[in-house]
Amino acid sequence: MTVDQVLLDQLYRARLMELRERAEAAGFKKNGSVEVLRARLIRNQVMGEHDLSWEGIQAMSHQELGDTLKIFGIKSSGSHKERRQRLWLHLNHDSRRLTVENLAEMERDKLHSLCRKLELQLTGTRTVLMGRVAGVLASQGRGWGQIKRSLRRNGLPDVQTQTVKTIQQPEEEVIVIEVPENPIDFMQPISQHQMEDAVDLLSKSDGKSGDSSLQNLAGMIRDIERMIGTILNSHGGRWSEQEEELFLRIAIRRGWPIDDETISTRLLLVAGRIAEAKGSRDFAFQETGATPVSAPKAASEDSDAIARIRAKMTEAEQIIAGLR
Repeated sequence: MTVDQVLLDQLYRARLMELRERAEAAGFKKNGSVEVLRARLIRNQVMGEHDLSWEGIQAMSHQELGDTLKIFGIKSSGSHKERRQRLWLHLNHDSRRLTVENLAEMERDKLHSLCRKLELQLTGTRTVLMGRVAGVLASQGRGWGQIKRSLRRNGLPDVQTQTVKTIQQPEEEVIVIEVPENPIDFMQPISQHQMEDAVDLLSKSDGKSGDSSLQNLAGMIRDIERMIGTILNSHGGRWSEQEEELFLRIAIRRGWPIDDETISTRLLLVAGRIAEAKGSRDFAFQETGATPVSAPKAASEDSDAIARIRAKMTEAEQIIAGLR
């Protein structure tokens, strides 16, 4: 990420009154503590071109989250989920007010909302919800809500000689992108028989209480397919654990009934089948956003289709034989 390092240095060093004057001059709210004001100004003036809403944070890659946390001057290490939680907390809460001690005074609806934003389970009593949020706050510690002391005292090094600098984090994941001669548009719908197979797999009854939820999801199969196509297009055709997590987070935001682990597991299985039918791989193999043209694997898809048709014909013959 490339940022205005001079402005960032000024915001790191600024005291409360200066930050209030900057906020007022720019038309932003000037209430809050020095750290809340600092985060607000960095968000709007330094990172104004980036989507830092809850949805935008969910869509960030591991490295993007690390770079963004560094720009805000707070702890940047941790797992992908911990980084998302820390960034959202820093942008939306005052660490002096949102403490483990103050959770006891919160209403259940507020705790429920916090659990949703922190990607925690939403079921349970008020005490259970409070325990989950307290666990996150305890694990995050002092990693958010206040910039590092060295930045507050000394600002950024060499800022006088370089006005724009790229803030980097050591590369943690290398994704090899093979750009195909004919890029794939993953939004192209899969065949009718593949859709029918997906519906059958999703709605198959196991005699459990989640059958009605599975039936509801089966009725949204076209929405599921479009969501998978969108993720594949934006991730270069890659479908791995990271994409599955993103898929589930979007589904939860849409209010889909996937709280039960059995239901979410079945949904991921179907999503994987659809992604495979669209030509996905375990790694990015084309440039992000590249569209048009047809997907590969036509021959393998044809053979798979024939195998499924034969299996259905055999099943039908057995049912007919049983009726005679």
